[in-house]
Amino acid sequence: MDPPRTITIGISGCSSSGKTTLARLLRDMFPETFILHEDDFYKTDSELPIKNGLVDWDCPEAISIPDLEDALAHIHATGTFPPTLDSKEDLNSVGPSPASPSHIAACTARVQNWLSPGQPGSLIFPSNLTSSSPSPSSPQPPQPKKTKVRLCLLDGFLLYSPPHFSRVMSLLDVKLFLRVSKAKAVARREARDGYVTLEGFWKDPPGYVEQIVWPNHVEAHRWMFRGGEVEEEGGGSGGGGGELDWEAVRREGISVMDGGADREFGEVLEWAVGIVMGKMERIVLGGQGEGKGRVEG
Repeated sequence: MDPPRTITIGISGCSSSGKTTLARLLRDMFPETFILHEDDFYKTDSELPIKNGLVDWDCPEAISIPDLEDALAHIHATGTFPPTLDSKEDLNSVGPSPASPSHIAACTARVQNWLSPGQPGSLIFPSNLTSSSPSPSSPQPPQPKKTKVRLCLLDGFLLYSPPHFSRVMSLLDVKLFLRVSKAKAVARREARDGYVTLEGFWKDPPGYVEQIVWPNHVEAHRWMFRGGEVEEEGGGSGGGGGELDWEAVRREGISVMDGGADREFGEVLEWAVGIVMGKMERIVLGGQGEGKGRVEG
């Protein structure tokens, strides 16, 4: 049996921008979906670089990028999670969902409607059984349909950081970027208990976000913002953030929600669901039945 076609969807942005939360929600809404975490490709503790006297977990040099590239190539070829990868990221809690139950229910219902008979999603994810009945000339019972498509959600903080991640970017069919202000990134990350790692457990030392996480985020994503200004001094409209270079972003096929950083997470979820459905329709169906009202930067 031929392997299913696999669509890879990157979800990137600064640490604590909501990537993992969004990936888990989308996984629960869409069928045939699994998550690959960039954090599962960290190098060993002894290989991590040092910056400002602190271990730097938030730079490209901390990630085994060739292994991540190989994992994506395997997923494209087979539609399956790499069998030798032992995920540690799923052991980390992301806390309660910032999306309200009503937002989650509405988005789930929207996906279910999209998957219903006669809708575009039903062509991408066919039902488990064929609709044909046995006939005298062909008395066999209905056979399971092969799944046309699987979805792999890649959750990572530096996925759109050329040249280090240029091949990773080329292996992604859909690219979502989540914005967050420095203030909110600091508050969210400092509220976390810590992280399970290959060799134990890591908790950020004091000042880690200000000295490591945010400067690395700015340096990696300057190319996406006019004048390289990732966040305006004193914040800006919509919770802070510089002005996106939309031409550069669109040239790389990256979808960003308009309206600045720190959008209400329920709105981010609604936006992401619409983008995923619209992109799937374009990729798999060539635009047939493409929905309306999708907001995409």
